[in-house]
Amino acid sequence: MGDHGEGTTGSGLDRLASVNLNLLVPLLALLEERSVTRAAERVGLSQPAMSHALTRMRRLLGDDLVVRQGTGVTLTPRALELIAPLRSALRQTARIVDFPSFDPATDQRVITIAMTNSTAFVIGPRLSRLVAERAPRATLRLRTITVPTEATFTDKGVDVVLISEGHFSPYPRERLYDDRCVVVAAADTPPEAGALDLLTTQPHVVVDTERRVFPYAVLEEKGVPYRVGRLISDFLLVPFLVARAGGVALLRHRVAATMRTLADLRIEEFPFPIPGLGIDMVWNPRLADHHFVEWLRALLFDAASHDD
Repeated sequence: MGDHGEGTTGSGLDRLASVNLNLLVPLLALLEERSVTRAAERVGLSQPAMSHALTRMRRLLGDDLVVRQGTGVTLTPRALELIAPLRSALRQTARIVDFPSFDPATDQRVITIAMTNSTAFVIGPRLSRLVAERAPRATLRLRTITVPTEATFTDKGVDVVLISEGHFSPYPRERLYDDRCVVVAAADTPPEAGALDLLTTQPHVVVDTERRVFPYAVLEEKGVPYRVGRLISDFLLVPFLVARAGGVALLRHRVAATMRTLADLRIEEFPFPIPGLGIDMVWNPRLADHHFVEWLRALLFDAASHDD
């Protein structure tokens, strides 16, 4: 049968017969790990075998790919361009080969989700129940973090990171749920006192950091006087102490609503418009199990759609 139109010759596919495609998996590992040692461990090669594969990759692509810089290595511009298309091609290949897909009924993996303790407080209980129901042989690991670093997103074992929309991510993100700032106070504060009255008359309970959380900049811009009465190092102690010992605090609504199921707490809307405080999902870019990602993504949306 002859070729018609743009055949394999025109597309260059015929040349693949002379290429060792086994080099592509270690190549992606090398580009993502930026270390011959770590890439070798990841794909199950000895370090000499990985070094030999690198030599062949360089010859095949006509590029150094990685170059030494100080104590580490850096990727060449050509190598940086290769990461996304190579990752996509190998994922497509894995689907064609049709490796066994993720089966939540039998899978025994550890599912690791990194988030702040306040986000875990909001969705952790329902998330735990859903994993127990839908993947009864899996183990759920909730890793609590404070401010994420670039390494947080690629740490070995971390499947997905849940971060505030205000935190930077070097990788694509998707909104999990929206939130907003509210004013919380003890239930026995004067009922006629509105949110602004509470903010100006009650001592504030705040997280002890070098910088005040964002809504305080709005209060200062509006000229609203306030007094800090207590500094607390643990974010989740703030609403509990307000409920039990008085004062006022600025919190995410879903944290406050969840805490109100444990302690008597009054919740009022923040008196000025401010941008949202949404929580986003950022997936570990090394995670190649498409079926597992789609399953966990749906489960996270389910967990986040309910207030516990």
